[in-house]
Amino acid sequence: MTEQQLRQQMVDLGRSLFERGYATGGAGNLSLRLPCGNVLATPTGSCMGRLAADRLSKVSIDGNPISGDKASKEVQFHLAMYRANPKHRAIVHLHCTYLTALSCQEGLDPTNVIKPFTPYYVMRIGKMPLVPYFTPGDKAIADKLAALAPVHRAMLLANHGPVCAGKDLEDAVNNMEELEETAKLLNLMKDQPIRYLSQQEVAELEARYG
Repeated sequence: MTEQQLRQQMVDLGRSLFERGYATGGAGNLSLRLPCGNVLATPTGSCMGRLAADRLSKVSIDGNPISGDKASKEVQFHLAMYRANPKHRAIVHLHCTYLTALSCQEGLDPTNVIKPFTPYYVMRIGKMPLVPYFTPGDKAIADKLAALAPVHRAMLLANHGPVCAGKDLEDAVNNMEELEETAKLLNLMKDQPIRYLSQQEVAELEARYG
């Protein structure tokens, strides 16, 4: 895809996330790696339902501004993840309802916040570790995510929300949507016994789709 096509894709997917309630107000951010190696991202404070293709932020992989509106302060953790894992070509960070609610709960397993109970969680996400709470924009968030990025596609920021990566922006958005729906199912079943996948069932999925 050309840069202009990628810009329009970000606008379209951002609007889709907003219209379906995955993104609200000016919260969250999207980014993708351009063919030239630079990064395209949503500007600071921008509403995903009202993005403009020609005003998206373009920055270098080191964070130097190139064109467009000012990038979100959180673009720094996107860049850290790209540097840590070149296979990540796009990143989605949202404050979507069920995952953000989950991020505020106590007693979460820091190695994998959601114990797998559907094959799709394993196929798309694998495992989702928990990043301890830091003030939004704190450099420690970027450091923690960079350390996890080589082996994880999704992470949950405590009291904040999820971060998902993908091979392109559509893939990253699909990963995020699957993850949010998994958190929604978990919430719906909170007072019911859950049949979790066995270790063997998870291993079979990881061997085929990991």
